[in-house]
Amino acid sequence: MQHQTFGAPAAPARRTAASFGYYVAILTAALTLFTFVIAFLTPPLSGPNCIADTCYEYPFADIASRFPRDYWWMYPAMLLALLYLALMACIHHYADEGRKLFSQIGLAFAVIAAGILVVTYFVQVSVIPPSLENGETDGIALLTQFNPHGLFIALEEIAYLMMAASFLLVAPVFWGANRVERALRWLFVLSFVLALVALVGMTIAYGIEREYRFEIAVISIDWIVLIVAGILLAAVFWRARTAN
Repeated sequence: MQHQTFGAPAAPARRTAASFGYYVAILTAALTLFTFVIAFLTPPLSGPNCIADTCYEYPFADIASRFPRDYWWMYPAMLLALLYLALMACIHHYADEGRKLFSQIGLAFAVIAAGILVVTYFVQVSVIPPSLENGETDGIALLTQFNPHGLFIALEEIAYLMMAASFLLVAPVFWGANRVERALRWLFVLSFVLALVALVGMTIAYGIEREYRFEIAVISIDWIVLIVAGILLAAVFWRARTAN
C-alpha cells in the first residue's frame, strides 16, 4: 500500500486519528516546553552537578524542606507521559496498514515508558515527603530523586530509553516524499542514535559512577524531540484531517 501524501483522501479512521492527534501534538509540544523550563529551573542539589551552597548527601534524611519546590516539575511530567502515550497511539492509527507493525511495536514501548514514568513520579510526590515528615526514613535513600545513583534515576533512564526506542520504531510511518515527514523520520532516528551514543559514551567515561549524567542527557534529547515532533506532527495531522 502506498503511503498517503498530503492532499490525498483519508480513510475515516485515519482522519479521526489525525483530527485528535492534531490537538494532542500541540498540547504535547506546549506541555513539554513548560515542563522543561520548570525542570531546568530546579537545579540538582546532590551529585556531580550540585553547585548550590547546600548539597544533600546520603542518607538524604534532611530533604523534607525541598517539598514542594523540587517536585513541581513532576506533576506536569506525569501528564506529559500520558500525552506522549496518546500521541503514539494517534501515530499508530494514522500509519498505513503496511507500516502498522512498526507503529504497534513503538506503541508497546511507549506504554512501558509512560507506565514507568507515571509510577516513578507519583511515588516521589506521594511517598517521599510524607514519609520524611513522619520520620519514616527506611528506604528513602534508595528511592529519592536526590540519590544520584538511586532507583529513581535508574527508572528514568530506562523509561526515557524506551521512549527513544519508540521514536525509532515509528520513524518508518513517515515515509512520505514531503519535507515535513522526512524531517520527522530523521528526527526520530537521530533521537535514538543520540540517546544510544550518550549511554555508551557516559558508561565508557564514568562506568558505574555515571550517576545522573546520562539521565539528564536522555531526558533532554527526548523532550526536545517531543517539542519539535509535536510541531511537525501537528502540521502532518492538520493536512490529513483537512484532506478531501
